[in-house]
Amino acid sequence: MLSVELKDDRSENVHYDHSDYPIYIRKALLSYYNNFEAPSHWHDDIEFIVVLQGEMNYNINGEVIAIRQGEGVFVNSRQLHYGFSESRTECEFICILLHPMLLCVTQSLEQKFIVPLLNSQNLPYLKLSAETACQKEMLGCIMDIYGARNDETAPIKIISLFLKIWSLVYENSEIATMPKVRNDDLTIIKNMVGYIQKYYCEKITLDDIAAAGAVGQSKCCKLFDRYIGFTPNAYLIKYRLNQSTWYLKNTDMTITEIAQAVGFSGSSYYAEAFRKWYRVSPTGYRKWAV
Repeated sequence: MLSVELKDDRSENVHYDHSDYPIYIRKALLSYYNNFEAPSHWHDDIEFIVVLQGEMNYNINGEVIAIRQGEGVFVNSRQLHYGFSESRTECEFICILLHPMLLCVTQSLEQKFIVPLLNSQNLPYLKLSAETACQKEMLGCIMDIYGARNDETAPIKIISLFLKIWSLVYENSEIATMPKVRNDDLTIIKNMVGYIQKYYCEKITLDDIAAAGAVGQSKCCKLFDRYIGFTPNAYLIKYRLNQSTWYLKNTDMTITEIAQAVGFSGSSYYAEAFRKWYRVSPTGYRKWAV
């Protein structure tokens, strides 16, 4: 099972491939994640996804897009996102995370070309398709980054390709004409989701979740519905259940012990919730997974 490790600000702690260069490159399967769904997360890095086989749904700030074979997505810095398959079908994809600091060759370049795109609330993501020449070129650059990952001069090649992609995004984003839009709600929902992911094994109330975002219960529920598609309590239960599947597959802990480890008050409630979400009992899931 792949999991997301959080920093103190509840963003993802990315383990880069090189100690001196913030570069992360992987080929992965959606089945690496429990129930074919990655947890909601965010990070400072720019994320690139290209689907090699199959397809997946991708949620960015509550907006869901379908990414099919040969397509991809550019996800801007600090956007709430995750990939998933409702039908639990396999998807092979490339995931690349590159920190924006790689682009900041000079201060003037950073201020003129990098910061405006990073701070644009109007460009949370860009779906990439080979149907347009510009996006086809971006997809080619992403594949070239993956191909160069093991070269002796990999950092140089990757930074060069990253700059090329950035210039294409900048040239086609009409950034200069975009009105500045603040999205404080995105910061609030990230704080609340991060709180759940950090303290899910403890007793958490709706008041606690709302307080993590410094909002009332009503706005808390509205933001979860808009960005996540679940109520705060439903997301908490789903996250706990997702975490519990790792224990079912990788330990010999009893159902009662697992229920307590992930924050459920009792094994009966845990088993009932598990069956509701996964249509199988925890014991049945353990037999199937093993």
